[in-house]
Amino acid sequence: MKNYLVTGGAGFIGTNFIRHALAIRSDWYIVNLDALTYAGNPANLENLESGIAERYRFIRGDIRDASLLDSLFLEYNFDGVIHFAAESHVDRSIHGPEDFVETNVIGTFRLLEACRKLQQDKKMPDGFRFLHISTDEVYGSLGPEGYFTEQTPYDPSSPYSASKSSADHFVKAYFRTYGLPTLVTNCSNNYGPYQFPEKLIPLIILNIVEEKPLPIYGDGKNIRDWLYVIDHCDALITILEKGVPGETYNIGGGAERENIEIVHLLCDLVDDRLGHSDRESSRRLIKFVTDRPGHDRRYAIDATKIQTELNWIPGYSFEEALESTVDWFLNNMKWIDSVRSGNYRKWIEQNYQHR
Repeated sequence: MKNYLVTGGAGFIGTNFIRHALAIRSDWYIVNLDALTYAGNPANLENLESGIAERYRFIRGDIRDASLLDSLFLEYNFDGVIHFAAESHVDRSIHGPEDFVETNVIGTFRLLEACRKLQQDKKMPDGFRFLHISTDEVYGSLGPEGYFTEQTPYDPSSPYSASKSSADHFVKAYFRTYGLPTLVTNCSNNYGPYQFPEKLIPLIILNIVEEKPLPIYGDGKNIRDWLYVIDHCDALITILEKGVPGETYNIGGGAERENIEIVHLLCDLVDDRLGHSDRESSRRLIKFVTDRPGHDRRYAIDATKIQTELNWIPGYSFEEALESTVDWFLNNMKWIDSVRSGNYRKWIEQNYQHR
């Protein structure tokens, strides 16, 4: 049995990763360490199937807590760390940047130090890996041509992307200075089940259902490369098992779309599911709003390296995965209501204490 520490596993991507990894790797035991800030919900992992649930443990705690990290590393002798924990909402970083520095920079530093201590004490298992999950936003904004590669210079535009850039640099420095076996991934925009409702795709789906305005920043022509979260999870497992320490791997979905195009697609998909006629098209709810500060125009990932060196490609088409995502949200309104009402926060406080 291999023991892995997953940080931030109660969030969107972390939840999907744990579910997917436990399902396809029967020899994995996962400890999920999450501070349960606004987007962390341990209920996402409450209904794991028998045979899988026994290989999972949740601990409420902060990655900045060095003594907690030391005790966990001593208890489990982890074979690796998969580091998702991060403040990740750009709009929130604009209004409250300090939390992003604390979690994304200081938190990553504390994790690296815990791993370095393991290395110094000669207790690091063979094949240990520190996998740091980052974002394509560290590269800044692209023009109408070209793609982000692993050699693209960093040029962050928001406090969020600046904090992730700093964390990436720390991870890479610990490989170069201490020989810590680290890996960095930079991925494009994720979508899929369990995504927090303030993100674009779930926000639009739910506003259509409730016939609320569909807010679009600026002219709606900002472009993102979209990556289905399950494809992302597959890529991360591939990199963890086959990636070369010290390397960076870009993960992209190969699905560039303008924001307004995404909204139009969602209107049509949700309208079809709800039986709306053409006359009732939800496109009438679209409302263009003032653009946010520092809004990058275009992101696009060149995923050639992971495709050629590790033989990974996305398994889902954008259209297929978007339909699946719409269906998941429409069929999980109880989860959504709990998240949006804040009731899940009360449930967390009653059932999960800080370790």
